Amino acid sequence: MTDPLVSIVLPTWNGAEDLRRLLPRLASQDLPGGFEIRAVDSSSTDETRDLLRAAGAHVETIPKSEFRHGRTRNLAAASARGRLLVFLSQDAEPADDDFLRLLTGAFDDERVAGATSRVLPRPEDDSLTRRTVLELPEAAEEPVLRDLDAVAGLWELSPEQRAAYLRFNNVSSAIRADVFERIPFPDVAFGEDFAWAARVLTAGWRLRYVPAARVYHAHRYGPRKAFERYRVDAAFHRQVHGYRLRPTLRSAVRGYLYEVRQDLRFLRRTRARDWLGSSLRSPVLRAAQLAGQYCGSHGLVGGPPLEATGRMR
Repeated sequence: MTDPLVSIVLPTWNGAEDLRRLLPRLASQDLPGGFEIRAVDSSSTDETRDLLRAAGAHVETIPKSEFRHGRTRNLAAASARGRLLVFLSQDAEPADDDFLRLLTGAFDDERVAGATSRVLPRPEDDSLTRRTVLELPEAAEEPVLRDLDAVAGLWELSPEQRAAYLRFNNVSSAIRADVFERIPFPDVAFGEDFAWAARVLTAGWRLRYVPAARVYHAHRYGPRKAFERYRVDAAFHRQVHGYRLRPTLRSAVRGYLYEVRQDLRFLRRTRARDWLGSSLRSPVLRAAQLAGQYCGSHGLVGGPPLEATGRMR
């Protein structure tokens, strides 16, 4: 049997609803060389494993308590046969039938070790979710190529520059299998993709952002989940990069006012149908977001980054 070009690496947990969207979009992909699906399921109690097997996926099951972002992806990749590994979250959805072809085209450059796609909100997502996703670097329209050729070293950069330079998003990414064999994801609680990016850049490889390859992916957070999501993110930057997203209470208040103003401007500019509900929801949601960033920046509230469900991505 000829090995496929791509192995899709897919951690799952109670993802039947997501997989009913994702698997048909994968089946429609136009990719010379073909692909396989390698899933590691964290003991789902719904139809997740049945749907995966019906789609021809190789499925390995682990106890939910053993899930870790890096370790679980490494486990799925260990038996993969593809020359390229495409890592997807179960709730990501390719926007086009040429998604895999465009993303893997980044490896025409022999120095590219990894590539990430553009991440967009779904058309049906609410306005606040859409605005949040569209303002992230992962939604940018311009391609990016990063290496250290003109940089003395990652730790010569400022914490803010270093955090931006290492953005690598396992919601939708691709990595050379032979590079991954030598440099797998580190077994960390959170940020395995950032840590991996630091290692491959330091080893002389390149990373590419490919906006032509698009996936839909977004989470609609309520206040409690928004607080925790942004607390974890800020804690990660504080612990790993020495960078406080919200160094002072004043900066948190200013950030809150900025976010609410930007929400209202987005609602007006897009003539959002959910204008009233989103206008009322914005002050509460952004208060939770900025409180989370402030607490994470100062080590207040909560434990180590992130709980082991994989649902925060």
